[in-house]
Amino acid sequence: MSSLVPKFAAVLAAAVMLAGCMQTATYQAAPEANLKPRDKEYLSKVSYAKTPVAPPFRRAIVDYHRHEAPGSIMVDSDNHYLYYVLDGGKAIRYGITVGEEAMAWSGIAKVGAKNEWPDWHPTKGEIERLGVPTFVKGGPDNPMGSRAIYLYSGGKDTLFRIHGTNQPEYIGASISSGCIRMTNEDVIDLYDKVKMGAIVVVLEPKQGDSPFKPKMALRGGAATTFIQ
Repeated sequence: MSSLVPKFAAVLAAAVMLAGCMQTATYQAAPEANLKPRDKEYLSKVSYAKTPVAPPFRRAIVDYHRHEAPGSIMVDSDNHYLYYVLDGGKAIRYGITVGEEAMAWSGIAKVGAKNEWPDWHPTKGEIERLGVPTFVKGGPDNPMGSRAIYLYSGGKDTLFRIHGTNQPEYIGASISSGCIRMTNEDVIDLYDKVKMGAIVVVLEPKQGDSPFKPKMALRGGAATTFIQ
């Protein structure tokens, strides 16, 4: 019998570790009631493929273990999640596209401006690197998408934004020029909730702090439950 004790202890420890990776998530699509007439018009005209977001990156109500105040935003670039903090230890978790590590921004900022169907003014570096025009008017296929939330630090524009995208197939990837991209429907939902002056915490690379790891789910090893 004594020889079984170490084995039982090892199994118990593994179970505890697995439980630590579990997170029950209530999946909810972004409410269509949030869409204004122009939103419905523009979203009906997009030419990009409306690729479904992988389950681990769908909008969900989750437990939130950190201590940011309700109404603030936390971005975990490592795990490709943005959290909008709610009361009662809960948050809305959205899947995002983030910048490649060399282009990513991290730190503490505030929401300094907000805009619907924004124009795109590429930076000089983006123009040189991507060969894009110097100005793209807001609209259905604009890379800025349906909404933009501008991040300010020390009273100055950081030039990094949380915004929509015309490439929903990249939600959950690191490919952007540093900005935080969301599906157009999700960013409309966030835009309507977040207030001017709200705190935005963007964690540094390798400092991810999400109890749920999407890579595990994509391999079929996660325990997150999505409830429609």
